[in-house]
Amino acid sequence: MLLAGCASRPEEPAQVQTPAPQTKGLSADLIGANAGDLIKAFGTPALQIREGSGLKLQFRGRACILDAYLYASQAGAPEKVTYVDARTSSGASTDEAQCALSLSQR
Repeated sequence: MLLAGCASRPEEPAQVQTPAPQTKGLSADLIGANAGDLIKAFGTPALQIREGSGLKLQFRGRACILDAYLYASQAGAPEKVTYVDARTSSGASTDEAQCALSLSQR
């Protein structure tokens, strides 16, 4: 029994540093924005459509088209972005963050 206490313990594995996850992109930053925030960032929307209780704002650039969908969390609350979608002019999906970045740099 006494010898068991003197036995060497297995070494703990070295902790491996994993890269920190990417910080949220611009598209994630858009979630919760209001229409004024979007217009300030991207200019006048190319398209503005009222869809039921929501609002769709579309912003177009050379590289992509960004659709932002705004809904109120409850009656009387301001509409805020709940979903963002991006695509190329041919309709192929593209990265929302890259699209938002390209639109904000125009």
